[in-house]
Amino acid sequence: MKFNVGCQLDYTIESDTVFIFNFEVARIPNHSDLVERLTLSPDVARVTHESPENLNRYLRAVATPGEFSASYEATVDLNVYRADPTTINETPIRDLPLDVLPYLLPSRFVPSDRLADFALREFSAFPPGHMRVSNICSWIYRNIDYVRGSSDSETTATEILIQRAGVCRDFAHLGIAFCRALGIPARLTSCYAFGLSPADFHAVFEAYLDGRWWYFDATRQAALDGLVRIGVGRDAAEIAFSTPFGAMTPKGPPRIWIDRADGQPEPSPRTTDAISTDEPHSG
Repeated sequence: MKFNVGCQLDYTIESDTVFIFNFEVARIPNHSDLVERLTLSPDVARVTHESPENLNRYLRAVATPGEFSASYEATVDLNVYRADPTTINETPIRDLPLDVLPYLLPSRFVPSDRLADFALREFSAFPPGHMRVSNICSWIYRNIDYVRGSSDSETTATEILIQRAGVCRDFAHLGIAFCRALGIPARLTSCYAFGLSPADFHAVFEAYLDGRWWYFDATRQAALDGLVRIGVGRDAAEIAFSTPFGAMTPKGPPRIWIDRADGQPEPSPRTTDAISTDEPHSG
């Protein structure tokens, strides 16, 4: 399925500000026929970097005092891998590729070690594999309220469990924490999400099962087969769409869009398949 995606970010710059942006579509094999255009206004010098395995694409730009904007648009053909969730098992820790180890350990916003007792008590009885992670998402959906403004950039998964309210990144952080506490590697994913209303940079998570990374969205707000990945990280600290260093003020929230390139206005019915956009991975 082919999508048009993009964003517009506008700022007022008070003093020289270094921006690290991460909003470009990931160059992964399941994103094919990628055509994109990036515009900085004014057109300042830029430096780009792609992390190993094309997990993240970083752009650095230095803006001087005045008005500054970054505009990005792309067309991409999204190819997903589907499977029956009941056939997807957990990978024993002794068999995990060593490069997924960071996604099994606690991180800044995901203190999974502090939530281990709770996770074991609530979820250890469920059948292991994709179905266990799906049950984690169902528990979060039933027990955590989606409330805009209920959390901020410093809120951790532990705090979300206590206050029982958050936004998409908080739902994802909590799902990641429970997975890691159960020995399942999990990571945060930022994406353009078809079907999300209003459109925004969306945060979901991926769990490593049976040699692949699989998508999960505890908010249930977007179609898993309509997620165009931007980047992945241990938690939100690693995949912010904009990280500024300097005195600046955003001119309102970013404008984000995603629509089908074939002109179809609505997402397809929500699939019950397990969805992945990664190639098999064995380390």
